[in-house]
Amino acid sequence: MLLRRATCLSLLISIALASSARAATIGREQDIGDLKLGQRVLVDDGTCPAGQLREVRGAKMTDKGVSRTSSCVPRHGPKTK
Repeated sequence: MLLRRATCLSLLISIALASSARAATIGREQDIGDLKLGQRVLVDDGTCPAGQLREVRGAKMTDKGVSRTSSCVPRHGPKTK
C-alpha cells in the first residue's frame, strides 16, 4: 500500500513539473512583457531558419531588471498559431 501511494505521488509530481516546464509560444517579442529570471518564451516571428523558433530567456538580474538573451532552437511538434 505504501509503495502504491509513493508511485502515485511521484507520478503526480512528474506531471506537474513537465507541464510547468513548457515554454509559451508567441508571435512577437514585444508581446512578452515582464520576463522573470529563468523564464523561457518561444517566439515565432520568422527570424530563425525553417524548423526553428527563437527562444528568449530571462538570463540575469541587473539594476534595470532581468536581462534577456535569445537563440534559435529546434521546433518540436506541429506549428500552432
